[in-house]
Amino acid sequence: MIGKYEIEIYNNRVHYFLTVKRNITILQGNSATGKTELIRLIGDYEQNGMSSGVTVRSEVRCTVLTNIDWKLRLNALHGTIIFIDETAGFIKSKEFAECVRGSDNYFVIVTRDDLSQLPYSIEEIYGLRTDTSKYQVFRKVYNETYKLYNTDTVRPIKPDMVITEDSNSGHQCFEQIFDCPCETAGGKSNVYDKIRKACIG
Repeated sequence: MIGKYEIEIYNNRVHYFLTVKRNITILQGNSATGKTELIRLIGDYEQNGMSSGVTVRSEVRCTVLTNIDWKLRLNALHGTIIFIDETAGFIKSKEFAECVRGSDNYFVIVTRDDLSQLPYSIEEIYGLRTDTSKYQVFRKVYNETYKLYNTDTVRPIKPDMVITEDSNSGHQCFEQIFDCPCETAGGKSNVYDKIRKACIG
């Protein structure tokens, strides 16, 4: 799968709008923002169709992957947007990461944890925002995703000096990036003193 997909999921109480553009999208948010409800709605629709009271509008199939036979189900899915809740223990496994790399599916993973084994872009980490101001009479809740990290505005940084915590790879990296003195603090407990001394003169 390639390209951007707009997804709309709703019932008579809640309404979700999502856009997925890459093979892995991370959905984060505080408690009670509707992340688990989103997964539940997709699961209900998958089991009961329109009789569930849920509507799913998407160009491609949306499904939920749970702990039950996850690998078997994943191997059978193709060209699908797969939603996974943070309660699924397999999302942190090396085995799952390998399956994702070789898959032609898109994955929307609801989690607050870091998934370092998965190759996802910082631009594809979203929060879930709730807006109850629309249709106040019915108290319908509208949910939409928003970017957590904005990488669109990049300003050139020209420091007078760079201080790194250690003298290893971080120090070597910043020496290559910046055209200015790069000094090591010799450990994180010395960073404050090093900055103070550099500022004083």
